[in-house]
Amino acid sequence: MYLNTIQPAEGATHIKRRIGRGIGSGLGKTGGRGHKGQKSRSGGFHKVGFEGGQMPLQRRLPKRGFKSLSSANNVEVRLSELALVAVNEIDLLVLKQLGLVGANVLNVKVIASGSIEKAIILKGIKATKGARAAIEVAGGKIEE
Repeated sequence: MYLNTIQPAEGATHIKRRIGRGIGSGLGKTGGRGHKGQKSRSGGFHKVGFEGGQMPLQRRLPKRGFKSLSSANNVEVRLSELALVAVNEIDLLVLKQLGLVGANVLNVKVIASGSIEKAIILKGIKATKGARAAIEVAGGKIEE
């Protein structure tokens, strides 16, 4: 494939209407613009969001910041919370059953907060560098 051979799919494009080419075209004389007014004139248009001097919508509404829609799916779990778990092999399903994470959670990451003494095996769970080191010192391992 070459860039100069790329074409739209068959039927995806159509011939543009020729505006202002006489009565027979259906778009002659005013060219579909109607009579008079700002929109009928050449170069006569306003900026996007302009409401005729009225305070525009984007300025009337309060600024609310940004909230990621995927943040509810990603959760952090502390080492100290994992130390309280009775099971040695820990995966996402175990954490959901114990109530450490919510039912809708898709990704879990272990953070190095607190300490852990027992050897645990993490399956399908990510860990920070500090948490990984602490788990390996305790004799555990992480399987991703």
